[in-house]
Amino acid sequence: MAVDIRQRDDVIILKPKGKVIGRSVRDLSSAINEESAKISDAPKFLFDFADVSMMDSSGLGTLLGAHVAIVQKGGRVAVINVSEKNVKSLIIRSRLISTFEHFESEDEAIAALTG
Repeated sequence: MAVDIRQRDDVIILKPKGKVIGRSVRDLSSAINEESAKISDAPKFLFDFADVSMMDSSGLGTLLGAHVAIVQKGGRVAVINVSEKNVKSLIIRSRLISTFEHFESEDEAIAALTG
């Protein structure tokens, strides 16, 4: 699984591609850890799930672990494009829908995270 990483207005945007399941979750976890290590205070992460076709509990666990670590540093985590049935239903079924800040677009998320 590939993870595109870019930065916009002090927000790190991670865009995983494909299936966030099993062993491929390590790629996402590594990307999160590498980017987190670069920031000393109040990191802001935006996860864009537009190109994710499937996510399992290990992917969700990685996302939740990132959320906890980032919030402990005083940061924020947001998600966009959580429209794939599998991804959205997994987040809803696990009752984590209110844990992540959800936005309709990248522009809206960036404005909220930096405002």
